Amino acid sequence: MTNEELHNEMVAAMKAKDKVRLSIVRQVMGEVKNLEVNERRDATEEDVNTMIKRLIKQTTETLEMSRKAGNNQERTDTLTQQVEILESLLPEQLSGDALVELIEKTIAEVGAATRKDMGRVMSALNKATGGNFDKAAAAKEVGARLA
Repeated sequence: MTNEELHNEMVAAMKAKDKVRLSIVRQVMGEVKNLEVNERRDATEEDVNTMIKRLIKQTTETLEMSRKAGNNQERTDTLTQQVEILESLLPEQLSGDALVELIEKTIAEVGAATRKDMGRVMSALNKATGGNFDKAAAAKEVGARLA
């Protein structure tokens, strides 16, 4: 997601009067703005996606703590909704047949033969997709092919 797309999301949330979505989008935009100010450069699409992933991780951790505490269902519901909104801001993750094809291609390119080469294959997959793939499924598939 680019900075411009993020701004368009914010405008759409304002028009729809979706306070939760607006809050999340503003939070992401704030993180991106901090990056731009601190590093004195414009944020790239990769930077925006990294910020979104980091916020997903933080919100998910908070959600897990809220579930363990189990005393405030409303907060848990709100956190669940926030995670869903953040995930919707990320591009579609590569999975299924497309992921299997990319794994086969990457194994051939890297020249992997044993399980010891799994790290190189996963690293190459990460570079090829920008980290936008189902890592657990990929690890399982790569492990099966390099056994």
